[in-house]
Amino acid sequence: MSVFNRGDDGGIGRGERALLIVPDRAGHAGLRSIEARIEEAAGLAMAIGIDVVARRSYRVRQPRPSSLLGKGQVEEIAEIAEQHEARLLIVDAALSPVQQKTLEEETKCKVIDRTGLILEIFGERAATAEGRLQVELAHLDYQAGRLVRSWTHLERQRGGFGFLGGPGETQIEADRRMIRDRMARIRRELEQVRRTRGLHRDRRQKAPWPVIALVGYTNAGKSTLFNRMTQASVMAEDLLFATLDPTMRQVKIPGFDRAILSDTVGFVSDLPTELVAAFRATLEEVSAADLILHVRDIAHEDSDAQAADVEAVLAALGLGEEDSPPRIEVWNKLDLIEQPERGEILGEAQRRIDVIAISALTGEGIDQLREAVAAELHAGGQTRRIRLNAGDGPRIAWLHARGEILEQQMDGDQLHLAVKLSPENWARFDRL
Repeated sequence: MSVFNRGDDGGIGRGERALLIVPDRAGHAGLRSIEARIEEAAGLAMAIGIDVVARRSYRVRQPRPSSLLGKGQVEEIAEIAEQHEARLLIVDAALSPVQQKTLEEETKCKVIDRTGLILEIFGERAATAEGRLQVELAHLDYQAGRLVRSWTHLERQRGGFGFLGGPGETQIEADRRMIRDRMARIRRELEQVRRTRGLHRDRRQKAPWPVIALVGYTNAGKSTLFNRMTQASVMAEDLLFATLDPTMRQVKIPGFDRAILSDTVGFVSDLPTELVAAFRATLEEVSAADLILHVRDIAHEDSDAQAADVEAVLAALGLGEEDSPPRIEVWNKLDLIEQPERGEILGEAQRRIDVIAISALTGEGIDQLREAVAAELHAGGQTRRIRLNAGDGPRIAWLHARGEILEQQMDGDQLHLAVKLSPENWARFDRL
């Protein structure tokens, strides 16, 4: 689903010429330089084939309620757009419906803000039924404040919305009711998906395999690492949001018969609240994991800021460091770093027990990462003695796969074991 109707009424499409504007708000500099913000916003646009023909930043001391930017700035933007024959204006900020409408009128361009741009990417990339539902829900939530007549095309997408009201009902009221009803229907469908996913997750926890979740900023190299560790072929390109739908594959970890590696959607700064809420069900996979690998693009100039953004989103999902599974930071893309900086990064990683430096592209450091994952999965283990019936093959196999067998003796048809397991796995074993 697109933020814009891509018909003959002025919608956007691949190859659209666009002017990119990045407002530089006083007191909102954060950890990123304005140049880095411009590059990331341009990358978001190019991810869906938009041709960014000009880029500008504007200092905003006091945001205007009607247009965000000052009158002179808006006039200059209109001139630049005309000079470059740009029909689309991308504003790397969250615009109110009034601000969006004013900018469209003053610049004679179609206007899309950061939230709309990210929704546009997600709408194009979502591959599964669940992903499409999540994107549509986020899109409808965003569009609810930007009601236009073109939204009646939703009526034809999935069998219609029912009776639209009598002659006294205005079109905006009908559109609003269509959106509200559709959102309620999607939420019911996603709740069913969430319950099904929960059942699958419960079954996985009863299975004798630990689950490791990859998280990180978009384009940090998660999918490349996923492919390297699992010999899979998940889409891994130098694009923002190359992966949207969660993917799981078997991975070999020392000391375990097998483990499950989960690749998840990448995060981004100022991730729209509509998307955080919509993708909550998908990201529940992270909270249920035994270990989180936070993949960082250590070669990126804003690596620290990106890491902070990932932690902020995890905290918003109730996965702050104190409330989530243990995690290891994976400093990726060593292949892009030259000496002496490379030596400094390797030295810093060696001094920290929760960091492994790698290149997912070349394979450097992958063996060390596997060893670190194995050590973390075994860390904090408690040793207990238990007795099982020798014919209880599934539970015996579960203990061998999830724990460290210290002693094993047969006594008739009884098997006596001394097993070291993490507290989480002891709780899981009790539920088997």
